[in-house]
Amino acid sequence: MLETLVNNYARHNSTDEELVKLFLESQDNRYFEKLYERYSFKVYQKCLSLIKDASKAEDLTHDVFLKLMFKMNTFKEDAKFSTWLFSITYNHCMDLLRSGKKQIVTVHEEKADFVDDFDMYDIFEVEAVDTRKLRAALKQLNVEEKAMLYLKYMDNRSIRDIANIFRLTESAVKMRLMRSREKLRKKYQDCILFS
Repeated sequence: MLETLVNNYARHNSTDEELVKLFLESQDNRYFEKLYERYSFKVYQKCLSLIKDASKAEDLTHDVFLKLMFKMNTFKEDAKFSTWLFSITYNHCMDLLRSGKKQIVTVHEEKADFVDDFDMYDIFEVEAVDTRKLRAALKQLNVEEKAMLYLKYMDNRSIRDIANIFRLTESAVKMRLMRSREKLRKKYQDCILFS
């Protein structure tokens, strides 16, 4: 009885990293299930934002967690679980897209107000932009450019996190972010001029 209470307490009040450790030590699926409960919807949203197909995103979410279960022993204790999970999710979706199984790629268009989540001042150095034109400008970026901008300006991920996700150096991420911001600004200005 006491062991059950301790296990329940640990499962519900542990950090993600502690749950990983508990799962690896005990192989008790309840710890993995708790991680699934915490992150399945977020993983689904990330898959949907990259694939834009709800049923495919559901399948990919299950694939990611299946892959996660087998890769759990590769988790580094000093890493942040959510960043590691997002990296697995992103790479799994990108592998699918690269394989040619899905030709049309759009990011976050299903969410009508997604542009409101951007930190506009950091990108445009103004407080407000025309969201319709911003959507049009974002459509002209490639998937990697959009993903980097979303990670930095919507999810507030650090340069280090983004570097880990994309398997790049931090300086390469800074350079790509700068280029993506500039490209988005130019595309946005073109939308304003030619509308």
